[in-house]
Amino acid sequence: MRRFLLVTGILALLFALWVYFGNDLARALESNTPSVSYGTPDSGSMEDGKRLPTSGSNFRAYSRLGAALGRNAVNDKVRDVVVAAYAQLEKTHPDLRFVYGETGWPSGGSFKPHRTHENGMSVDFMVPVRSEGRITRISTAPWRKFGYAIEFDSTGKAGKVAIDFEAVALHLAALDEAATAHGLTIQRVILAPEFIPKVEAVPGAWRLVDRLPWFQGTPWVRHDEHYHVDFR
Repeated sequence: MRRFLLVTGILALLFALWVYFGNDLARALESNTPSVSYGTPDSGSMEDGKRLPTSGSNFRAYSRLGAALGRNAVNDKVRDVVVAAYAQLEKTHPDLRFVYGETGWPSGGSFKPHRTHENGMSVDFMVPVRSEGRITRISTAPWRKFGYAIEFDSTGKAGKVAIDFEAVALHLAALDEAATAHGLTIQRVILAPEFIPKVEAVPGAWRLVDRLPWFQGTPWVRHDEHYHVDFR
């Protein structure tokens, strides 16, 4: 029994270390070969995908486990855009905090339960939130499906937590600027339709809202706890 407990303890420790440091180790071992994306977000693949950083001064992954498994890989240009946008916001709005969601596999392809995320050009961003006016981060606990099970009402509230629509607008603007700087464009943005006017109502954001290619119609899932961005 003592031997069993010892082995079990060692395995549990190794698993915990892998969960915590697995993505960082995988990133360190990545090649410098540029990524190549094929097809479309809903029917595609990728070569030499790159993982996003686990965390930064103003952002983190939705799940260290998901990141260790490789569910945060994108085309290297998309990686650079995401990181650059966060870096820009750190300079202009250092108080804000962000969480990115799932992106895709390092080799692309089918990415259940998502209907897209196949060619390394798609990123889910969890909505930035405030709790009773104070900046916080959305809960991404496993029992909340890593943030994907949180339900916001039509005003953008879930209990004491409310979506920070100004931070959403600032982040989308930073992504748009970084995409242009890295030779990409934003192909599509999916957000719950009732939230788009709230982003538009942010002072100065109407120009951004008019320019971005918002998904028209009813999304297959509501996209209230995250906004999905496809790059091209």
